[in-house]
Amino acid sequence: MTFDQDLDCAGLLCPLPVLKARKRMIVMAPGAVLRVLATDRMAEIDLPHFCNQAGHDYLGCTPFGTATAHFLRCGRRQ
Repeated sequence: MTFDQDLDCAGLLCPLPVLKARKRMIVMAPGAVLRVLATDRMAEIDLPHFCNQAGHDYLGCTPFGTATAHFLRCGRRQ
């Protein structure tokens, strides 16, 4: 999947991947895609929930080495 920005959160525990994704997405243009690399299994629950609450689209995830790559499309500006 193509993406516009990359955020490496490998090794970080909940809630840091969500907090860092939120901070990055605040300055992204609507429609841009952020790839978040996370090793914390809770990211599979937390990132879709964050997207739902913040008006972004969670596009899914895929294994990426020892991490999981999560793809988030930026919605409205916050």
